[in-house]
Amino acid sequence: MTLVTLSTHVLDVARGVPASGIAIRLYAIDADARRLLGEAVTNADGRTDAPLSSGLASGTYELVFAAGPYLERTAVAAFYDDIAIRFRIAGDSPRYHVPLLLAPWGYSTYRGS
Repeated sequence: MTLVTLSTHVLDVARGVPASGIAIRLYAIDADARRLLGEAVTNADGRTDAPLSSGLASGTYELVFAAGPYLERTAVAAFYDDIAIRFRIAGDSPRYHVPLLLAPWGYSTYRGS
């Protein structure tokens, strides 16, 4: 079984800058229950100082980004509060990267490298 390292970053695409100070929670999803695995906050580069986890097995996980407080700090009326991204790890790679591209009225994500 391959254990996976998970990382993320957040970019404010409306302002063209990394999104700093966003709290992120990582959950394991077991059936319909969520189990908190870790928490981090984005730094000045919009990244966490360390990977969110270095030992994830295959399964379903969820990243929850606290976007509301960040948007309010940037003087934008917050449409989004928490943004949850649920994804599956298949163990096909030792590293997963799940970024968030954030704007006041929309967001996007993808599996990065």
